[in-house]
Amino acid sequence: MSESTTAPTEPGRITGVPILLDGVTKRYGSKSAPAVDHLTLEIPAGSTVMFVGPSGCGKTTTMKMINRLIEPTEGSIVIDGEDVTTMNGDDLRRRMGYVIQAGGLFPHMTVAANIGLVPKMLGWDKQRIAERVDELLELVSLDPDSYRDRYPKQLSGGQQQRVGVARALAADPPVLLMDEPFGAVDPITRQRLQDEMISIQNELRKTIVIVTHDIDEAVKLGDWVVVFDEGARIQQYDSPERILAEPANDFVSDFVGSGAGLKALGLTRVNEMPILDAVVVTPEDSPTTAVQKAEAAGHGHVVVLDRARRPIAWPSVAQLRRATALPTRYEPDLPIVGMGATLEDALDTMLVSRAGAALVVGPRGRFEGVVDIDTVMQSLRDNRGAADTGRSPVGTNDAEARIEVAPDTGEITLITPDQVGTGRGRYDDGAAEPSRSDADEGSDSTALPQTSGERP
Repeated sequence: MSESTTAPTEPGRITGVPILLDGVTKRYGSKSAPAVDHLTLEIPAGSTVMFVGPSGCGKTTTMKMINRLIEPTEGSIVIDGEDVTTMNGDDLRRRMGYVIQAGGLFPHMTVAANIGLVPKMLGWDKQRIAERVDELLELVSLDPDSYRDRYPKQLSGGQQQRVGVARALAADPPVLLMDEPFGAVDPITRQRLQDEMISIQNELRKTIVIVTHDIDEAVKLGDWVVVFDEGARIQQYDSPERILAEPANDFVSDFVGSGAGLKALGLTRVNEMPILDAVVVTPEDSPTTAVQKAEAAGHGHVVVLDRARRPIAWPSVAQLRRATALPTRYEPDLPIVGMGATLEDALDTMLVSRAGAALVVGPRGRFEGVVDIDTVMQSLRDNRGAADTGRSPVGTNDAEARIEVAPDTGEITLITPDQVGTGRGRYDDGAAEPSRSDADEGSDSTALPQTSGERP
């Protein structure tokens, strides 16, 4: 596993690395049933993989074995081609980001000190740490001048969680592990944090593993979703589209629950819809100028932006006519959605908006445009609503299965005792289930590229 760096990277380029759990088992006591039972799981580089399942199914134990907060009883964990089960655990964890519920910040340390903790342990100089702190605060939409010197008790729950994400990314790790990261905040804050997480991942393309009990969150955030039963036994490892449209068995169907059609609203994102233009002004403009611009464009509102092109306010023309100056302070209840927000989030936001629309922001909270209800409804009509046909990464609990990795391409082939590949990454009653394409073609194994973290 290579050392992390903070060299600038091209937005959207994969900076994560592949992870492979090969026959991993965890037992507590010699006679107890395993908490994790012979788990073989491929996590593609640059993808977000969601672990979901009932309480006590082993999903958190599985995640904690990746950074060896919990030591596996059997099996190997390979990260970027290196078996990390023999590596020093502290060194391994310094090369990974780790986010827990409520941020897990040290209360006696400032925001800057919390974020700079791991870089300081790695021997970075003060200037480099300070620059990295400011960069990450901007990444998670917190103004460095306003927040770097605050203490955790001076932050809201959502702000603490943002700082927790920034701290996890401080040393630019290729892998980010998140244990129910948004479970301790209110629904509105949770939605915004999820949107920001999607935006950050679109920019950084880390390899991210997130544990959640919420299937809606899994569908929204995940490129791939693993549904676990007791013993971390895989019931289905698939894209969110197929989890909803083609549940592998009754367990998955029951876990998804009713309203799969409504949950499918979480599959289409704002950045897949037309973004409308808006009239923009700055606080330095006069209300008269703002009204003239709005009327010239035939708009009923203007968007007031700060110097970083972040929305401050969204006044109507009627409000502007009564104003003596444009707003300089951020309105707390602006209807804002991220580019990675889902149709469901966008609709929720617009239904409580006076304008019947929402402001769209991109990386670092920069304004991108507006979406309205008509646009969302048209996208719903255009949505094909069908499951995709690509293949899922490897996943099985078959103790007799073996892994082959092509040395030249890094492609993984899972060979089961009866020579049937997993294909769709499903697990049912102890046997891997081939995909339709495997069955049709008579394939006896499935080669899956580790480098593809995108949904098919």
